[in-house]
This record gives sequence, structure tokens and C-alpha cells, in this order.
Amino acid sequence: MSVCRNFTIEEIRYKGLKALADSLGPVGMVKFLQQFEHGEGDYTKDRRQVLENYTIEEIAAGIKTARKKEGQLPFNKKGGDSPSA
Repeated sequence: MSVCRNFTIEEIRYKGLKALADSLGPVGMVKFLQQFEHGEGDYTKDRRQVLENYTIEEIAAGIKTARKKEGQLPFNKKGGDSPSA
């Protein structure tokens, strides 16, 4: 156990999540945290408002651009956009 001191909020968050992940594993950690994350608002309504000004082609292009920046590969090697089953 570490010596008691004044941790920053970021340190507390990191150490807490690490302790949960070490103890429960990643899936258990998420299940534990979901008990306290109730959210608020109407996700579907909010999502529609955010996306209403974009076409599916624009959204797909944005995803491709973000993946290239992050070094992620597309779903399949033939250049298609849909995940292979």
C-alpha cells in the first residue's frame, strides 16, 4: 500500500481505475462503474440533432480520416466499408 499523501484528482482517478481493473478485470471494472453511471437526457434525440446535418457519406469519410490519423486499418483489406462477418 502506498504512503498517504495529497493526490491530484487525476492521480486518484488513475489509481482507482487501476485498482478496480487489477481486482475485477476490465469487464468487471466496467460493470462496477456502470452501476453509478445513470446518464441523463435522451441519447437518441441528442444523437439525431447532432447528426441531422451530415450525410452518411460525410460520417463515413470522417471515420476513415480519424482512423488514418490513429493508424487504424479499415474493416477489410479490399477497401470496403463494412465489417466482415
